[in-house]
Amino acid sequence: MGKKFLVGAATAAHQVEGNNIHSDNWVMENLEHSTFAERSGDAVDHYNRYEEDIKMLASAGCNAYRFSIEWARIEPIEGAFDENEVSHYRKVLDCCEKNNITPIITLHHFSSPAWLIGKGGWGSSYVEDAFARYAEYVVKKLDRELPYICTINEANMGFQLQKVIEDMMKSMQREGNVQVGVNMDMSAVMLSLEEQAKAFGCDKGQINTFLASRSQEQELFVMRAHRKAYQAIKKVSPNTKVGITLSLFDYQPAEDGREEAERLWEEDFRFYLSYIKEDDFLGVQNYSRKIVTSAGAMEPAENVPLTQMGYEDYPASIGHVLRKVAREFRGELMVTENGIATDDDKRRCEFIREAYAGVQSCLKDGLPVIGYCYWSLLDNFEWQAGFGKTFGLIAVDRSTQRRTPKESLQVLGALAG
Repeated sequence: MGKKFLVGAATAAHQVEGNNIHSDNWVMENLEHSTFAERSGDAVDHYNRYEEDIKMLASAGCNAYRFSIEWARIEPIEGAFDENEVSHYRKVLDCCEKNNITPIITLHHFSSPAWLIGKGGWGSSYVEDAFARYAEYVVKKLDRELPYICTINEANMGFQLQKVIEDMMKSMQREGNVQVGVNMDMSAVMLSLEEQAKAFGCDKGQINTFLASRSQEQELFVMRAHRKAYQAIKKVSPNTKVGITLSLFDYQPAEDGREEAERLWEEDFRFYLSYIKEDDFLGVQNYSRKIVTSAGAMEPAENVPLTQMGYEDYPASIGHVLRKVAREFRGELMVTENGIATDDDKRRCEFIREAYAGVQSCLKDGLPVIGYCYWSLLDNFEWQAGFGKTFGLIAVDRSTQRRTPKESLQVLGALAG
C-alpha cells in the first residue's frame, strides 16, 4: 500500500500560542507607536489548548498538522536554551501521535528571538550559524523520528516586501501584493522604527526582523541559514525529510506580459532554486493569482471577488503553481499553506473543494505532491493586521477562548478520507 496523502491544517506559533514575550514581534507590538493594529496578547491560547485543537482536527478526519516551534521560547537569551519549552513541544508531538496525526514542524515562522535583531537579525551573516545551532538543538532534544521539517517559512518574503515598498514609492499600491498582513502607513512605520531601534539596541537602518524588506543580496543570508540548518538536522536525524517553504503567486501573463511574468517568477522562485535543489521537499504556499502585463502585476479587476486580505479569490491558483514548480524542482512537493480569509464559511468550503481538486489533478498527472495543509486551523493573529482576518477552520471567541469548529473543517476532513 502506498504512503498516505497528508491532509491537514497549519498554524504558526506567534499567531496562535499567545504570550511570546521574548520575541521581536512582542517587542514591536508593545511599542507606543506600534504599526500593529493590535497586540497578540494571549492570541488564541493554543499553547495551553493544543490538545483540544489537535483532537478537533483529528475528529474531522484530517491526518496531518503543520505547526511551528518558537525559537524565542527555546532560546530566549542567546546561548541559554529552555528545556521546559522543549518539553512543551514534545507534548504537542505526543498529542499528534496519540491522534494519528503526522506532524510537519516549521522551525521558524516569521517571529525571532528579540536578541537576534540586536545582532543584525536576518540581514546579517550572524543569523546563519545561530539558526543552525538552534535547529540542531531542537532536533536533538525532541529525541524522536521527525517525519518532516520546514526550516524557514516563506524564505522569499523579505524580498517580496522590498518589491511592495518600491512599488508603493512609485504608485501607492495596496497590501494585496504580498501574502501576509502588513501595515504600509509610512508615517507610522517611521515613528515605529525609531522606537524599535532603541528597543533592539541597533541603528534604525539595521532592524532586520524576518518581515523587514530585504535585498536579494541579504536573501543569501536567509538561504545560507537554511542550508546550514538542513545539514545540522540531517547530522542528528538523517531520515527526516527537510525542506523550506516559499510564498508563490500564480503569475498569469496577459498578451504583452510574458517577459514580465517570467521576470517575476525568476525573482520569487528561480533565484532560490540553487539553494533548495538538494532538499527532500518544497513547501508551496499560494493564495491567489496575479495578471501580468508589460507594466507589471496588475491590481485585481473591479468585478472579481476579493478576500479579506485584498487579493483575488482564485482557488485554481494552487494547482497552477504546483505544475510550474514541478518543472524545475525535482523533490517532493507539499502544499504547506493555501486558504482564504473570509467571514463566509460556505465560500471557504467551496474554496477548499476547488483548490483541492487542482491538487488532485496534479497528483493524477504524476506530480510528486505528498500533502495539502489548509491555512489556517484557527482564526488567529494575522501579524500587523491583527485578529480581523478570518482564515480559520475553527472560530475562537477570544473573550472565553471557546472553540467552535466550522463546516469547512468537516469538508477538509472528508477530503482526507
